[in-house]
Amino acid sequence: MENYLFEKMLVPKAYMKLALPVVLSMIVSLVYNMVDTYFIALTGVQELVAGVSLVAPMFTLMIAFGDIFGLGGSSVISRLLGEKKDNEAKKTCAFCIWVSLVFGLCISVILLLFRTQILGLLGVSKVTYEYANAYYTWIAIGAVSIIFSMVPSNILRTEGLAVQSMAGSIIGSIVNIIFDPIFIFGLNQGAAGAAMATVLGNIIADIYYVYAVMKKSKRLTCSPSHMKITGRRVKDILMIGIPASITNIMQTFMMVMTNNFLLTYGTDKVAAMGIALKVNMITALVLVGFAFGGQPLVGYNYGAKNEKRLKNILKFAYLFEIGLGLLFTIIMCIFAPQIIKVFMDKPDIITNGAMMLRFQQIGMTFMSVSLISTCVCQAVGNAGGAFVLSISRQGVIYVLALLIMSNVFGYTGVLVSQACSDVVTALIAVGIMLRIMKKFIKN
Repeated sequence: MENYLFEKMLVPKAYMKLALPVVLSMIVSLVYNMVDTYFIALTGVQELVAGVSLVAPMFTLMIAFGDIFGLGGSSVISRLLGEKKDNEAKKTCAFCIWVSLVFGLCISVILLLFRTQILGLLGVSKVTYEYANAYYTWIAIGAVSIIFSMVPSNILRTEGLAVQSMAGSIIGSIVNIIFDPIFIFGLNQGAAGAAMATVLGNIIADIYYVYAVMKKSKRLTCSPSHMKITGRRVKDILMIGIPASITNIMQTFMMVMTNNFLLTYGTDKVAAMGIALKVNMITALVLVGFAFGGQPLVGYNYGAKNEKRLKNILKFAYLFEIGLGLLFTIIMCIFAPQIIKVFMDKPDIITNGAMMLRFQQIGMTFMSVSLISTCVCQAVGNAGGAFVLSISRQGVIYVLALLIMSNVFGYTGVLVSQACSDVVTALIAVGIMLRIMKKFIKN
């Protein structure tokens, strides 16, 4: 059944069969993020909202660390399955699962040991320290559960088990949503309660993922006896996993940079941006879901050297993603004030948040091009292209845009920087994709 899906099924149907469960899990995660933001904002304490916003990049950082072995491993496994090397795929799966656990524990220890220094780098002040520290502590304690969850959730899709991958995400998010009000208000834990609920949700999701790999998969395993792989295979995982990780690290970097630039204009601006970025995830997560959902399909057919099918997959992916990005931009720009108002009904937050959201949305169509291109680079093992794109949109290009635009246009320049970065990164992505396809056809 899995081979038919990857090799014979009509491209739109196969793509959606793999991508829709990912998108649905993203939507559930989105609902969790919205609910989480809603409950935090419901406290009515602006300093609490700002404190959590300042530490929020740490959660993104945990996802980035998980992507090293989640996306890196799934990229290698997809190509191995396309080459009919099932035993090698099984070993790679076991390696990624166990190494991510050890790595996650190490990260938890480091985050707790260097708590004060890291909070300082995040821009936490005396006003926000109490709330930021409470949220940070529990995210650090639960880092291993967040990092580990990214591995089986990505690897399961390489065998066509997208529904199982989706189920784990949904279960974790539902647990999170249920315990958010209990911990935040019922147990009066405030910012710490929001982080506790997040960690608990990830732990429950992890338990389900392990069950799915052990009981639902035919070609994957959690057994430590299978985790011995060659140094070359480890290199393959890291060459794709690290650039994939850098993509999310750059997102963390972007959030920190933006918050620090906005602090000059007041805490209310940071709080507004925290809400705007969460709302912006409505578009971003859906686009990411459709982009990454088709990644196993790209990797499999690249490994199988099926040129005609690979071209059809890419054509469908780009056209669909760009159209969807444009639709979201129009909707979000029209209803921006009403959406921000749902989370915090304060005039200054609504005005600033709506403007911030609109500027973020302007670049979504261009981000679609970058997303698909990044996924292709990861799927086919093009480490160079994956690295360049991973450090561009919310990294090098964004910093340059932020420095230039803020100096020229001040506050408005800070807000428009991401859209400028999206346009430039999309142009770079087109160039990289043309080179990849030219090389593939030549070979």
